[in-house]
Amino acid sequence: MKNCEIKYAPFNPVKIENRQWPSKVITEAPVWCSVDLRDGNQALIDPMNLSEKLELFETLVEMGIKEIEVGFPSASQTEYDILRTLIDGNHIPDDVTIQVLVQAREHLIRKTFEAVKGAKNVIVHFYNSTSTLQRKVVFKKDMQGIIEIAENGAKLIKELADQAMKESDTNIRFEYSPESFSGTEPDNAVLICEKVMEALGASEDNKVILNLPSTVECSTPNGYADQIEYFCTHLSNPQHAIISIHPHNDRGTAVASAELGMLAGAQRVEGTLFGNGERTGNVDIITLALNMHTQGVDSKLDISNINKIREIYERTTRMRVHERHPYAGDLVFTAFSGSHQDAISKGKAYMKDSKSQVWEVPYLPIDPADIGREYDPVIRINSQSGKGGASFIIENQYGFSLPKAMQIEFGEAVKNYCDQKGTEISYEDVYDIFKQEYLDVKGPYMLVSNKFHETTEVNDTSPKAIFEGAIKHNGNEPVEITGKGNGPIDAFFSALATVGIDGYKFIDYSEHSISVGSDAKAVSYIHLEDKNGKSVFGIGMSHNIIYASLRGILCAINRSILENEGK
Repeated sequence: MKNCEIKYAPFNPVKIENRQWPSKVITEAPVWCSVDLRDGNQALIDPMNLSEKLELFETLVEMGIKEIEVGFPSASQTEYDILRTLIDGNHIPDDVTIQVLVQAREHLIRKTFEAVKGAKNVIVHFYNSTSTLQRKVVFKKDMQGIIEIAENGAKLIKELADQAMKESDTNIRFEYSPESFSGTEPDNAVLICEKVMEALGASEDNKVILNLPSTVECSTPNGYADQIEYFCTHLSNPQHAIISIHPHNDRGTAVASAELGMLAGAQRVEGTLFGNGERTGNVDIITLALNMHTQGVDSKLDISNINKIREIYERTTRMRVHERHPYAGDLVFTAFSGSHQDAISKGKAYMKDSKSQVWEVPYLPIDPADIGREYDPVIRINSQSGKGGASFIIENQYGFSLPKAMQIEFGEAVKNYCDQKGTEISYEDVYDIFKQEYLDVKGPYMLVSNKFHETTEVNDTSPKAIFEGAIKHNGNEPVEITGKGNGPIDAFFSALATVGIDGYKFIDYSEHSISVGSDAKAVSYIHLEDKNGKSVFGIGMSHNIIYASLRGILCAINRSILENEGK
């Protein structure tokens, strides 16, 4: 893009010395204020109807959000009616404060106070735009003219609030936003807020919420943080204020701006579920809160069932949460990459073996179970996947814990299938491949009968195992075989050699129990080496662990023969 250096003026950074926010960390949650029902609602193609707003309001309450901006009641009859429904229908819990937005204009302020009658706890949030650009282009006023608008609005709001609180038990608090704060000269932002605080009678017992929005993101997040810190350190009576921020996402950095803004002094955050809002949206409360959770900081919000929250949000707003949306997206806990799958699988095994209380699973910054997400979709298989992913599915979904050496072979079989299909495959597909490779092998040899007993050699006091049984070859009549060895497996190999099944070297063996429905069986994993030095694996299952091992050996031999025959 040409001429951008001529067409666009860069952000003018705040002159700040010895900034403190970079060395700070977030140690506690802010006061949360949801603006889903107002800021979020006005950004929808089809605004929410009454029942949808009520359902979303109840969801916000269930999450633990205590301050909820419910609308702009002076803007339309619909907004007015929705507020009255909330109040008259007793939908607002006593510990929840509703917030109403209004411009600093007399007739709108009066209408707003009519709308909130009967509510127990109310924040009257008023604003006027203060930025250099808006003063020049929209209002054609100097800063003094803008200050007068804010002061006059504050004086009327204070008068009406005092009157309302005398006549009822309504508790009214005040919030002021120098709209377009991010584009306002820092000293002018401080000046207008101090004038408003004075008009509202701010004190330590009557703190005013000063909301500093990045109405349009103008800079990198550190620039916004500098603005917040400058404001906080230059305000004459910061103890009389609650510093709130309302980041927008024009540059795609609203979450980062909010986090740095909190480091810089913000005590309160206004945002929406999943970042809905005008243009690119508001700061995402869900992401911001769960970022804290991953750092061991209690967000004070209940997001333990993120799927339910998402479902209600999508249904009431008709917006869609993107597949890659942090924490809530369908694919955010999904690994297709083989190396990622392998690391996740090893991380889960480590957690299980070490019994660690600290979450230590690579590539998963949060335990999906903390927010009600399932482990099922964590590993998904396509041509990019490796041995770890296929083995993870076989173990976690079907109970087979494959030895490491066997995982490589099985992973290759799954990868070949994916390459042929060209798309993602399901867990059922993976299990079908597993059964075809190891459980349903139709090879030439089948064990018909078997029994073991021990004997002692005349000149040897150590016991010897003797195998006696019968084996079929290619469906022919069973052939009796017998063999002797140091143990059952050694004796079985000796018996097989009597009918020409030899040349296989025993490498390794492992076993564990597995539940098949209500039935428990033993599963045995056998690792052999054929005449050519190639590894071959087999699996056997039975109620008897020794018989499971024999089946595993024959499985490996049958697989070796079939492979050599190109079948």
